[in-house]
Amino acid sequence: MLNNHIKRLTKAQVLMIALGSAIGTGLFFGAGQSISLAGPSILLAYAVGGIIMYIILRALGEMTVHEPNVGSFSYYSYKYIGSFAGFISGWNYWFLYIIVCMLELTASTMFLDFWFPTLSHWQVALLILSIFAIINLLNVRYFGEFEFWFAGIKVLTIIALILLGLYLIFFGTNTNSHINNLWQNGGFMAHGFKGFLMSFVVVVFSFGGTELVGITAGEAENPQKNVPLAINGVIFRIVIFYIATLFIIMSLYPWNKIDGSVSPFVDVFTKIGIYKAAAVMNLVAITAALSSLNSGIYGTGRMLYNLGKQGNAIILFTRLGKNGVPYIATIFSVLFIMIAVILNYLYPKQIFNILLAVATIAAILNWIAILIAQISFRKKVDIRQIKYKMPLYPASSIIAIIFFVLVIITMLQMNNMKLAVYIAPAWLITLSIGYLVRKKIFKQE
Repeated sequence: MLNNHIKRLTKAQVLMIALGSAIGTGLFFGAGQSISLAGPSILLAYAVGGIIMYIILRALGEMTVHEPNVGSFSYYSYKYIGSFAGFISGWNYWFLYIIVCMLELTASTMFLDFWFPTLSHWQVALLILSIFAIINLLNVRYFGEFEFWFAGIKVLTIIALILLGLYLIFFGTNTNSHINNLWQNGGFMAHGFKGFLMSFVVVVFSFGGTELVGITAGEAENPQKNVPLAINGVIFRIVIFYIATLFIIMSLYPWNKIDGSVSPFVDVFTKIGIYKAAAVMNLVAITAALSSLNSGIYGTGRMLYNLGKQGNAIILFTRLGKNGVPYIATIFSVLFIMIAVILNYLYPKQIFNILLAVATIAAILNWIAILIAQISFRKKVDIRQIKYKMPLYPASSIIAIIFFVLVIITMLQMNNMKLAVYIAPAWLITLSIGYLVRKKIFKQE
């Protein structure tokens, strides 16, 4: 765990980080793609995906409450499965959040096109990354404060969106705005069961980052109380942030006329003529992307720190500044995120979908690792010592693993996603070689 004398994340910050982690580019941008894939049945897809994510968080919560650690599931994989699992899950999570940071950085530049279409994406990306690198190097409390306020902006805006949307649907004068849009234009499951299944790929990506609450536990006040409080609210967050908002958006405007290549929130308010609302939603989309970028830089630095503590990365990554921040691990991560600046210079149009596919498969691998670690945890720890038990164990864990296997199979049927599935084995083989090299160098079992 990081230095005990350093100020910790407060209860309010942990709860707001948990809220904010559920609202990112996956909602503000990816929702447009998911609507185009499934139509109105995307509401059901998010409900099912939300239940699966609740299972993941409860599995992680079991271990986190029992033994809070900033290394989160990498530490638990290392302890309850073995050193190989800890090495793989830790480095894969670091890789995932490098990709997520690159994606959020790219998304923030795309959202700025709404006002500044001639801005150079790579230059804006470089400026934004520099600012957030400095924020993360200052103090964990600055990170917490930033996330608290940005998450607050997102939450309040979504509540305002729902209230405004309900008013427009039931009392507005726009003839396109009515709840009949949810079953007209092809029906509720407009693209059939295949489209419904394919939408889960974007749904899964949208929930990426919710596991961050497990990492914050290592620097949180009273994690045994505050972590369960944050996790237990996940169903509420999913109902409000995803299902309710998409219900509003698809009721305000026919779903089949929503542009899947831009934020549906901006697109719909533009098309119904409320340009100020569109501008506000675009601003919030930018804050959501920046918030996720901030969380990602935080997460990658802490994961590298933990890998160094395990002996799975160079000991240099365990160095802490006077403020308790693992500054070398954070700087190292930022240097890799900077690859996004180069990619935005070379491939400004194609880069987003490529990063989304890679991030999705990496997230699935991490969530499966959490479930396997929790199953092993249950076998090695006296159940009477577990204070925050996952309901319906082991059926819940098994169902979640099967769900993710089905999502991977579905990705193989999608032209813009299958490459990421093919890359995954090569990545795991690379990590396995790295583990063997590390084992030989350090003579560890």
